[in-house]
Amino acid sequence: MARKKNKCPDCEKCLPMWLAAFGDLMSLLLCFFVLLLSMSSMDAKKISEAIGSLSGAMSVLEGGIKTEVSKRRIQESTPIEAADETSEQVNRVMQALTEINEMTAEGDGPAVSLEEAQDGFVIELPAALLFKSGSATIQNEDALLFLKRIALIVGELPNRTKVSVQGHTDNQLPGSGSPYKDNWELSSARAISVLQELLLNGVDPKRINAAGFAEFSPKATNVTESGREKNRRVELHFYGADPDDKQKVKQGVLDKAAQR
Repeated sequence: MARKKNKCPDCEKCLPMWLAAFGDLMSLLLCFFVLLLSMSSMDAKKISEAIGSLSGAMSVLEGGIKTEVSKRRIQESTPIEAADETSEQVNRVMQALTEINEMTAEGDGPAVSLEEAQDGFVIELPAALLFKSGSATIQNEDALLFLKRIALIVGELPNRTKVSVQGHTDNQLPGSGSPYKDNWELSSARAISVLQELLLNGVDPKRINAAGFAEFSPKATNVTESGREKNRRVELHFYGADPDDKQKVKQGVLDKAAQR
């Protein structure tokens, strides 16, 4: 007689116990992350501002949004070429410096440089580019052309932008063939010579002044010839007439120059 096979019992119609426990665990995890999200300081505006600012900085978009501390949290960003009062003049200054340095490099001459100052910026002209030893007469045609271009740029800068022409020498006295008895006279005469050239090219006399510092404001040591050469210079200091102008000139020129 055949043995009866055991019949498998019917499955229960409800969910298995493990699935119920798994569902409870997922619900708890979901609640946990929702609470974390609600307690975080995520700001959708800041995210959108950051994305817009990044897109503008990478030139992906002509206009966008940028982060700025103000009542208007979201503002339209400007193109990379910001329309400051000085941006175009900065480009022209840098172009003029590049051109004169290319011309002087052909004759192994000294280079003109642009540097940051506490209240604006400085164009440094090596004395060897402008004058002969012990002289205060500008005879270099390239230097005269450069000063003419600088004078045109000065005329387009904000009216309250001032220019101080400062003459400096090394610690060696002028030679016996020089009409100047000491470095005070020589440095002052050289500064005035550059100032007069700028005036001839249209710079407003109210916006410019000159001073001589002799050998008492050196950039390098006077022990070596290379150091003395660095100390013989004429500097054009551009600065604002008030603190707001000083900051505006400094940011408008040096920041643009750094981008080039």
